[in-house]
Amino acid sequence: MNFLDKLERKFGHLAIRGLSKYLIVFYIVGAVLSVSVRFTEFDFYGSFLALNPYMVMRGQVWRLITFLMATPTTSLIFLLLVLLCYYNICRELEYIWGDFKFNLYIFTGVLGTIAASFILYFVTKWPYIYMDTFYINLSLMLAYIASFPDARFYFYGIIPIKAKWLGVIEGIYLVLNFLAGDIVVKVAIIVSMINFLLFFIGTRKYHKYSPKQVKRKNTYIREVRTSNNMTRHRCHVCGRSELDDPNLEFRYCSKCEGNYEYCSDHLYTHTHVKSLIQEYGEE
Repeated sequence: MNFLDKLERKFGHLAIRGLSKYLIVFYIVGAVLSVSVRFTEFDFYGSFLALNPYMVMRGQVWRLITFLMATPTTSLIFLLLVLLCYYNICRELEYIWGDFKFNLYIFTGVLGTIAASFILYFVTKWPYIYMDTFYINLSLMLAYIASFPDARFYFYGIIPIKAKWLGVIEGIYLVLNFLAGDIVVKVAIIVSMINFLLFFIGTRKYHKYSPKQVKRKNTYIREVRTSNNMTRHRCHVCGRSELDDPNLEFRYCSKCEGNYEYCSDHLYTHTHVKSLIQEYGEE
């Protein structure tokens, strides 16, 4: 059991289910603001929403959340393609990792970016330090590529390219940006890559899944949810049911006091539930 599994045992119930949907809502709002710049000639995001420690220290604390709306481009068509690709990648990582690990990846990257921006501000005293989620999103792409190296992407819906070659291209891009960028860019890349490496090591057991398996899973889930929203099984630790993953197996634990059911990932790693009377007697 690795460190991520240990964290999930303790805090798995705090995970936000379907986090990718909320992130997409943020990006859609950011996309609208980004496109509006072309018509209003006023950058509302950069002026009031971007992560800037100097302005946060002066009371604009909402920037700690609103900076998540940053989008990579102002092109409407390209934005739609990016959002669609990003949503699909996030959903598949949610299915493979589970809600807790996906939550942890996103929030670790976000908090790391915020912490890095403030450290830079306190060290340099420079009031124009801006950071966004660009490199966090790139690290998500790397996480997907590491999980599905043989997956295929189709540029413009025609040109096929394997994910592993996209990973090579992205790696070269990150190296060039690191060498050519200023200290803000360098720190942002380092933070996102540390986050990626930690999760790559901690989620190696999930790399056995393929995109086809995920597709079959998603199809099954949609069919089950359409016919019946009730679940027969639910893991007491992570909350996953047969609707989340039809490949999961569930068992009741004979050592727990009460009817507690666990998925195959947590059947042998969970903390046994004991009654208050038994705990008192052991003391």
